[in-house]
Amino acid sequence: MKDVSMYIEALVEYGVGHGLIDQADRMWARNQLLAALALDSYEEPETVLRGVPLEEILGQLLDGAVERGIIGDDITSRDLLDTRLMGILTPRPGEVIREFQSRCAQSKKAATDWYYQFSQDTDYIRRYRIAKDVKWVTPTEYGDLDITINLSKPEKDPRAIAAAKSAPQSGYPKCQLCWENEGYAGRMNHPARGNHRVIPVTIDNSGWFLQYSPYVYYNEHCIVFNGRHVPMKIDRAAFRKLLDFVKQFPHYFVGSNADLPIVGGSILSHDHFQGGRYTFAMEKAAVEREVSFCGFEDVTAGIVHWPLSVLRLRCGDDGRLVDLAEKILAAWRGYTDEAAFVFAETDGEPHNTITPIARMRDGQYELDLVLRNNITTPEHPMGVYHPHAELHHIKKENIGLIEVMGLAVLPARLKGELSRLGEVLVSGGDPAADEELAKHAPWAAELRERHTFTADNVEDILRDEVGKVFAKVLEHAGVFKCDEQGREAFLRFAASVK
Repeated sequence: MKDVSMYIEALVEYGVGHGLIDQADRMWARNQLLAALALDSYEEPETVLRGVPLEEILGQLLDGAVERGIIGDDITSRDLLDTRLMGILTPRPGEVIREFQSRCAQSKKAATDWYYQFSQDTDYIRRYRIAKDVKWVTPTEYGDLDITINLSKPEKDPRAIAAAKSAPQSGYPKCQLCWENEGYAGRMNHPARGNHRVIPVTIDNSGWFLQYSPYVYYNEHCIVFNGRHVPMKIDRAAFRKLLDFVKQFPHYFVGSNADLPIVGGSILSHDHFQGGRYTFAMEKAAVEREVSFCGFEDVTAGIVHWPLSVLRLRCGDDGRLVDLAEKILAAWRGYTDEAAFVFAETDGEPHNTITPIARMRDGQYELDLVLRNNITTPEHPMGVYHPHAELHHIKKENIGLIEVMGLAVLPARLKGELSRLGEVLVSGGDPAADEELAKHAPWAAELRERHTFTADNVEDILRDEVGKVFAKVLEHAGVFKCDEQGREAFLRFAASVK
């Protein structure tokens, strides 16, 4: 009992030390934690633990709960309980909103700085898990691509994502983005959100909310979601909202996933954007060829040197960007170029849409429009403009907004697979003889033709080669390729915009 009491007190101390609860809340917090842990007694610890990592405090309390049979010893059960514990220490939504708005009076940056730190301190963003992600940078002809092996989120099959979009909505909360998640206790098939707090924001005169992603794939990775559970849709209103958001939060970029399966993100059932304070390789990429659109001579436009097909628009007047973006979207929705294998629709199914990204640059609004197409063929059943089968050993998930901008979010399985593959390459073994490594065998054969592997260099070589595979993934996702024929086709489309 003494050990449990000691760690309960340590958690109370953590809450006070990080400004989550007041000194006057100590006794209340202790009793609430006891109730959550199914305990009805407490022994004053001889010493108070200070400076103990939150992961250790929660781990000790969870281990005790497992030993007493309160929860099962599985990750979901543990996450449900530790979120409940942190929820006790997390201020109520009204307090959080008032603090955010008060800091907005200083600056929007001051407000988001505080809110980002708060989201970490409450353990909504689990820093200790994020720290385990494997990250590196690979130089390519398109710039330095960010590579991440994500260890906190399972890999999703694109077909499952597409099926989820059309599935009937049921249950509570309706999805993992809905406002209904704030404070929700969770269940085995839905994450706990007892420590989750969201900030209401008005975007283009409509009610939305701001939060951070619990996975933080990049610095200050935020999610801006509609207050209503309505599907993703790319239209004039979406462009208007994106630009209004960066007008209000000029230190953030913001973008939307596309609104069609395969080329969209993992959640298409709830309208939302993703943003943050990070400069991606795509933003750094230069305009390789300027283009002009009739009637929009005041808008600077051009084709970006990037493996996906990107039109970059810049103007000091956000209304002009919205007008032009709407024209480009309408033209693209209905565009067919058989020579370039671009079809607006087949058998009544639409294929063309746009992934838009907005930011402020040098006092002007900048809007990147990434042309997407989700057509499938018998040869490429997951999508012609999707990573092809020979790359699925590294990446088979949808290429959504984050990947589009140059950050690979790779599945957790790769950490172990690349380590074992490295051992096989150094020893001269056959990857095909290993059931889990067999999918990498053709790639490994190619690598052996280009490299001599040693224990000292194998990790660096594999990381570099994985980065090059991701560059190919992006090339596959590009509708108009970065060659003479592809650029001619891109210009044909630009000329079609009237």
